Amino acid sequence: MLAVIVAGQVAKSQDDGGTQSRSASGQAGDARPEAGQTPSSSPGTVTLSYEQKMDRTYPLSATLKGSGKFEAVPGFAKAPGTGRKYTYRVDVEQGMGLDGELFAEAVQKTLNDDRSWAHGGARTFERISSGKPDFVITLASPGTTAQWCAKSGLDTTEDNVSCDSASTERVMINAYRWAQGSKTYGDKIHPYRQMLINHEVGHRLGYGHVSCQKSGELAPVMQQQTKFLDHDGIHCLPNPWPYPRS
Repeated sequence: MLAVIVAGQVAKSQDDGGTQSRSASGQAGDARPEAGQTPSSSPGTVTLSYEQKMDRTYPLSATLKGSGKFEAVPGFAKAPGTGRKYTYRVDVEQGMGLDGELFAEAVQKTLNDDRSWAHGGARTFERISSGKPDFVITLASPGTTAQWCAKSGLDTTEDNVSCDSASTERVMINAYRWAQGSKTYGDKIHPYRQMLINHEVGHRLGYGHVSCQKSGELAPVMQQQTKFLDHDGIHCLPNPWPYPRS
């Protein structure tokens, strides 16, 4: 009888352990990657694709004043075209917690898109991390952005915007706008980020502000789309590209 009782206790213990194991396995099984995601090396986590990262907003305060210290994103991205070549470096202000490599990838992909300033092979853009670039695209906190824009007589504080600080080497991208977007674009954060890059680099290339002239038209990329889409009774549509119909 003692043998039977002990055997029964052992069997019950094994059954309990099996239930716990199945429960943990079931939880892990529910955390399946979404379409386009790739399982990472860490169990229970996934690696987001470029598109997925660009479709997400990130936490960052509208009043953040960063360290003012910049770090160049390492690496090199060759100019893919044969037109007039511009070299640029990507700097990111330290301590903001944003993905500098994602930002650098977005700049390279955006500028060399045929809908962008590389349209028709006229220009091509190459990212370097050492040497003397033609300009430096800088992701910085609102406070630091305002400081650098003020060096060129520009006030970015009223609407918390970005600028091309033309008297310096820096094209300033306001990290709050990069992370959080604008009311004009709503939840369309990926195209908004493309517009930010194209608009400010457009200034560096010599283009000034313009606005759409007829309701229902795409806003020109050089319209101040962070501030407004509608003006003087005219309703403009959001547009991140210099040549959107390419």
